[in-house]
Amino acid sequence: MDARAQKKISVLVVDDSALVRQLLADMISNDPELEVAGLARNGVEAIKLMQELDPAVITMDIHMPELDGLSALEYIMKKSPRPVVMLSALVRQGAVPTLKALELGAVDFIAKPSQFPTSVSLIGEEVVAKIKAAAGVQVRMVQERERRAKPPRKLKLNKEGLEGGKVVVLGASAGGPKALAELLPAMPEDLPARMVIVQHMPGPFSGPFAKRLNYKSRMTVRQAADEEVLKEGEALVVPGDSDMVFEKVHEGRIRSRLLPTVARHGASPVIDVTMESAARVFGDRTIGVLLTGMGSDGAMGLGMIRDAGGYTIAQDEATSMVFGMPKAAIDMELASEVLPIDRIAERVVSLL
Repeated sequence: MDARAQKKISVLVVDDSALVRQLLADMISNDPELEVAGLARNGVEAIKLMQELDPAVITMDIHMPELDGLSALEYIMKKSPRPVVMLSALVRQGAVPTLKALELGAVDFIAKPSQFPTSVSLIGEEVVAKIKAAAGVQVRMVQERERRAKPPRKLKLNKEGLEGGKVVVLGASAGGPKALAELLPAMPEDLPARMVIVQHMPGPFSGPFAKRLNYKSRMTVRQAADEEVLKEGEALVVPGDSDMVFEKVHEGRIRSRLLPTVARHGASPVIDVTMESAARVFGDRTIGVLLTGMGSDGAMGLGMIRDAGGYTIAQDEATSMVFGMPKAAIDMELASEVLPIDRIAERVVSLL
């Protein structure tokens, strides 16, 4: 038997519901690469078992008695950093604490369906995939890089030679909220381009996410609506249950259209759809940026942008929490340039 078969990814499951703990444990145990290290009912038990069992990954519910998931996560990230995947209710009220968890260092989150646990089969594949992706994240190194990082330099525009009429499409998945919270604040408020953010995220979460980015940024950031004309100096977040495409209207104006997403659960909005449409409508005036994330969404989109004469950027491995999406584009040689997250904003501005 080889070493890989012997060494499974150990997972500590933390949830105040005995039924949910058992359902998650069954999903994990049914995968040959995973094993359940232990079960905890609250944050206090989670911390105790983490110290005793040293699991590779922790799944953590947010709302629990005695010590909630956010408090436990904060303690873990300070004392013994390791990959944590949060569980959140798929309702708007669950968005704010979930986004806070990502800022504290959680790798990703899983949104429980509204009929959970009766519809638990809907998220089984997602649970396993996100645990495996999280296991590959060097959380201690991520925390150390962020501790050493300087505040983002607020970029200013050199007005001479500016060329308007461009669009910047940013695509991200796991690790994206953290990366975007670093990239957006560096952008000038008078950016001479339209900007669209395609972050894999459930529908109820994208509105609060846009508000948090807007609070941190000098640009106006808001959730996109259907059939609105894109404006320069504004960043639109695609709603999580839609895919965004573009269409030309009279007098050369371009507006957005929101369509029902073609994605499977957990991977919407689809980055490729928006990038392909941008390449078709804006052509060589398109800049595509692919950030951290699991899977390969956005890789083909970058290729379409480059084929149309646009410019493409992929985040580098060292600063990507999950290198899946950028790696797919880099391996297919679809990225014009590979950059760390702290240099992407400056490069985008220089391209304008």
